[in-house]
Amino acid sequence: MTTTSGHTSAILASKVKGTAVYNDAGEKIGTVEDIVLDKTSNQIMFAALGFGGFLGVGENYYPVPWSVLDYDEDKGGYVVPLSKDRLENAPNYSLKDLTKHDGSLGSIRETTYNYYNVTRDWN
Repeated sequence: MTTTSGHTSAILASKVKGTAVYNDAGEKIGTVEDIVLDKTSNQIMFAALGFGGFLGVGENYYPVPWSVLDYDEDKGGYVVPLSKDRLENAPNYSLKDLTKHDGSLGSIRETTYNYYNVTRDWN
C-alpha cells in the first residue's frame, strides 16, 4: 500500500531516526530524533523533532504528529508545512517527558495535535 505522496506505507523506525526535516522553503529545520509509539493502539503518537542544542545538550524536542511529515525522496528527508518560527514556538519537551505517564504529561498528545491543527486519531 502507498501513501498519498506515493511512498510505501511501511518503514523501519531505524531508517526514520536521524532523518533530516525541511520546511516548505527547503530549509533544514531539524531531524527526527525518535518516534513515540502507543503500544496499546499500535499507532505512532508523534515524531520527536530535534534542533537547537549542541551535541545533545540543551536540545529541545518537538513532538509533531506523524501525519504532518511527508517524505521527499529528492531531499532524502521529510518536509513539513511549518516555518522554523512556527516550530520554534511549538510545545517542546525532553525525550523523557514525551513518554512519562504514557505521553499524557500535561496532555502532551492533545496539546501537540491542537497546536498543529491535526485531527485527533485516538480514543
